Order: sequence, then C-alpha cells, then structure tokens
Amino acid sequence: MKQIMKKRESMKLKLRTKLSVSYLLIGLLCILAISIFSNIFLEKSFIKYVIKNQDVKNKALVEQIASQFDESGQWDYLSIESLGITALEQGIILRVEDENGAEIWDATVHNSGMCEAMIEHMAASMMENVPDWQGEYVENNYEVSKAGGRVGNVVIGFYGPYYYTESDVAFIKTLNRLLLVVSLMAIVLSLVIGAIMARRISQPLSKVMETAGRISKGNFEARSVEHSTTIEIHALIQSINELAETLENQEKLRQRLTSDVAHELRTPLATLQSHMEAMIDGIWVADAARLTSCHDEIVRISSLVGDLEKLAKFEREMSTGERNPVDFKQLVINQVKNFETDFYKKSITIALEIPDNDQISYEIMADKNQMNQVVVNILSNAYKYTCENSEIIVRLAATTSDIVFEVQDFGIGIAETDLPFIFERFYRAEQSRNRMSGGAGIGLTITQAIVKAHGGTIDVVSELGKGSTFKVRVPKG
Repeated sequence: MKQIMKKRESMKLKLRTKLSVSYLLIGLLCILAISIFSNIFLEKSFIKYVIKNQDVKNKALVEQIASQFDESGQWDYLSIESLGITALEQGIILRVEDENGAEIWDATVHNSGMCEAMIEHMAASMMENVPDWQGEYVENNYEVSKAGGRVGNVVIGFYGPYYYTESDVAFIKTLNRLLLVVSLMAIVLSLVIGAIMARRISQPLSKVMETAGRISKGNFEARSVEHSTTIEIHALIQSINELAETLENQEKLRQRLTSDVAHELRTPLATLQSHMEAMIDGIWVADAARLTSCHDEIVRISSLVGDLEKLAKFEREMSTGERNPVDFKQLVINQVKNFETDFYKKSITIALEIPDNDQISYEIMADKNQMNQVVVNILSNAYKYTCENSEIIVRLAATTSDIVFEVQDFGIGIAETDLPFIFERFYRAEQSRNRMSGGAGIGLTITQAIVKAHGGTIDVVSELGKGSTFKVRVPKG
C-alpha cells in the first residue's frame, strides 16, 4: 500500500507543468489538424488546378497549330516542328495529322529516345513526390478546323491524369516548408504563452497554499496578500483569508472560554478548599453555617456544569423538537406579563407594540417550549442590561411569510468590537462581569441555535451607552 501511495505521489505534477503541457498539446493538436486539412484540401485543389492548366495548355497549343494552316491550304511544316520541339521540352508529345490522317509531324519520329526518356523521368518524378500516385501515358485528340471545315487532327500525349512539373514540385515543397515553419512558431508561442499563463495562475495559488500551510500549523494571523484577475482564484484568496480570520477569532474565543470557565470554577473551588482546610485544621468548627457556605459553592459549580449540560441538550435536541402550531402573539404577551413584576422592581416601563388587527395571523409551526425560551432569553437579556427608570419596547409584526419579534432597550449597549461574538458560547462583552450580573454567557447561544433550527434569523443592532435592539425573524407555517 505504501509503495502504491509513493508511486502516486511521484506521478503528481505541479499545476504550472500541467497547464504548460496542456497549452502545448492544444497547440500541437491544432497544428496537426490544420496540417492534415490543409494538405487534403490543398492537394485536391492543386490537382484540379494542374489538370485544368494542362487542358488550357493543350487547347492553346492546338490553336497555335491551327494558325499554321494558311489560306492556300498548306501547312507550315517548319513552324509546326518548332512548336512540337518546344512542347516536347515542356513534357508534351505532339503528333499533327492532316484531314486525311497523313502524318505532318510526330515527336516520336523526331526523337523517339527523348520521348521515352521523358516519360520515364515523369513517372519516376511522380513516384518520388507522390508515393501513392497511379498514372500512365495518355493521349488526347483535338480536331483542327479552319474556315468552318476540318483541316487536320492534333494528338497531344502527356503523362496523366496529371503531372507535376519541377515548378509545381518546388511550389509544394515551399508550401510544406512554410507549414513546418508556422508549426514550429506555433509550438514556441504555445510554450511561451502557456508558461506565462501557467505562471499567472499558479503563482497566486502557490502563495495561497503557503498561507494555508501556515494556518494549518496554527499561525492564524497569516493572510494572503496576492491579487488575481481570475474570479475563482480571487474568491479562493478571500475564502482563505476569511477562514484564517474565523479561526483566529475562534482561537481567541477558545482561550477566552477556557479562561472564563477556569475563573468560574476557581472561585468556588478556592472557597471550598480554604473552608475545608480551616475545618480540618480545627480553625473553624464544622457547624451548619460553615457547611451551608460550602454547600453554596458546590451549588455554584453544579450550576455551571448544568449550564454546560443545558447547552449540549439544546444543541442535541434542536432538530428533533416536536413542531406544532403556535400562536406567537399570545406566547409573547404571556411572557411579557411574566416579566412585569421584575420590570416593576427596577421601575422599567415595558411597551408592547402589536398591530390591532384580528385578520393578521401570528401562527408558526414550532416547538412551543423552545420558542418560549427564545422570548424569555431576549427579555431577560434586556432586563439585565437596562438601567432603572428606563424603558423597553417589544414589537411584533407579521408579513406574508414571516413573524418579526423585536425587543429594544435603552441600557448599556454593546461595543462594536463585541457585536460579532455575542452569540458565541460563554462570551461576555465585559470581562469584569461575573455570573451574578452577567450569567454564564450561553443564553444568546441557545437563542440563536433555536431560531436557526426553526429556519429563522436573529440580528442585533447596538450602540455602547445607548442600548440594543434584538430582532428575531421566524417563518410562518
């Protein structure tokens, strides 16, 4: 298994290498496709051109021979011979006959050896330049007419169905060399552009990988400062930085949680230890008062453990609570009434703002006990941090799809730096607050968990020294 893993590791390539190779392969495939199609279409077009050009030459030669028949009905033998020799030099074997079929001039009679050698040379040349070529010597007959009557016949022999002259072969070779040069240039450009693009893509990714590596080793302050115009890479950089920030904040919260729990446990345990030592040493008598004091400290420890168990229970049962139709309006009214005595003791005025319209439905599908806990936690939070002789406003509204529950107080407020963390477990905005004034710090954590489990949201707007507004939105139905 280890050997297989090592083999797989050795087979891995860098992104930069893969991108460069991919650009090169794309370039090669394009060059190959262009070369194949170019050769196929150019060859077909060139063959048509050669055949057509041969036919044009033949007809031009026939016209030239026809012009050698004068008005007296005689042929200019010397001119015809000159035309035949010139044609022979161009690879054309010419034979001219009069209207009776009598021979006027024949290239094979003029120079039979040259004709045979020329045909052999043509065949060898075509076999060399076109390996799969199949051809043979062919003759075309052309009638020569003058003044509306037939005066003779021209037989033009050539190697067909087509033949590449030295100029044609030179043109084809030049074209192939040009394609080769263009192909090499395309390969070089593919490599250069591929390397540049691969570097532009892989470099920021490499930096992000380095940042992620530092984060994985516990350096949560690491950030990636790379910039990229690629949307996906830019999003990845932002995600890594946000992840680092979240982990950094979570690490601070973890340290703070450890400190808070240690502080909560240290005080009662220290008190218990000192009391017990005093009673063991005989300094104190183990009377009812001393034992009651120890019992109170044990209750404090049990209360903290109970808070932890309560949070764990809520998180475990959050998604399994029984959902039934709940009249959220009546639920809020009942809880506000339950808090009236506490508000009265602090001379706090509570205003309940609910639209007076019986047509509005405030029914939701929810676990009634859990939603009661949400309302109680938010009202309790407002009560704790609202000064005497102040006011709390409770608002309730309904939209077509949601119920909006809002509690506004004019108490001490929350600092802007603490707002992002107030729903974290055991988080308390003021380090100096103890459990007697600030609680264990899990009320808002439980509240948020319940609201989220019911498909809702909870938000807070606060300003230090001016108060806070908590807004809960839960869906109907």
